[in-house]
Amino acid sequence: MTTALPFNHRTLALLRAVSAGRAEITASRVPDLFIDGLACGDQYTAHVLAQAGLIRPARPAAVGQRVPAVLTEAGRTALGTVQPAA
Repeated sequence: MTTALPFNHRTLALLRAVSAGRAEITASRVPDLFIDGLACGDQYTAHVLAQAGLIRPARPAAVGQRVPAVLTEAGRTALGTVQPAA
């Protein structure tokens, strides 16, 4: 599911951190995000990014377990990183 969000500096910074491999996410219906091992200071925005389908866990995990966070295709598009089809 994707929704229209306001892409502000904070939102884009979180997406860039996930893209750079610096983020972990908890497996949960309302996941928490960790950047460089520390809890993200704006969990509301992290929840919105997950619920909008822009970030997700890299692999299945037990509820509450931290795993690497990755961008979805929609997240990559939001950052403008999707390469055009050849």
